[in-house]
Amino acid sequence: MSDPVVGGLVLAAGEGRRFGGPKQLAELRGAPVLAHVLRAVAGVPALAPLVLVLGARADAIARSVDLGPFAVVVAGDWAEGQAASLRAGVAALGDVDAALICLGDQPFITSQVVAGTLDRAAEDADAVRAAYDGVPGHPVLLGRRVLDRVPALRGDVGARELLSQMRVRTWEAGHLCDPTDIDTREQLEAMR
Repeated sequence: MSDPVVGGLVLAAGEGRRFGGPKQLAELRGAPVLAHVLRAVAGVPALAPLVLVLGARADAIARSVDLGPFAVVVAGDWAEGQAASLRAGVAALGDVDAALICLGDQPFITSQVVAGTLDRAAEDADAVRAAYDGVPGHPVLLGRRVLDRVPALRGDVGARELLSQMRVRTWEAGHLCDPTDIDTREQLEAMR
């Protein structure tokens, strides 16, 4: 029996309205915010293919960030919300057994938490979700049963709606990274 094919998916299509511009390109510790996330996901060799979903300012972001092994897909309907990004990314991954999802505005996600989420995949769970002090967050590993329902998602909800109907294994990952996402320039300044 062959190993399952698990793709890595980074969602970074938003316009950064609260941030006041493309937060993906904001500098943090010597690199764009998005670059930190891409490195963490690419640092887990078991993930392939790797897809980055862009939307607003896609060309500028793709030119300004080292994409490494990531293929880029542009969600033309990105303004709809996270569901549009997820649909575009899952379609681009193709016929994978599962997909590990990270958000492009969480620069402190580590390869360890990505690998830890992947390591907790099990036949008795449709998804695996990292939690931080008991609060569910990302990364999230979506199995085939969940992925098959992604095309029906709409709005700014991501897979949350689907996960409420599935068998989800949650694990505590707070000891491996800081899950803070960057929504405002004030948050970015505080992190610097």
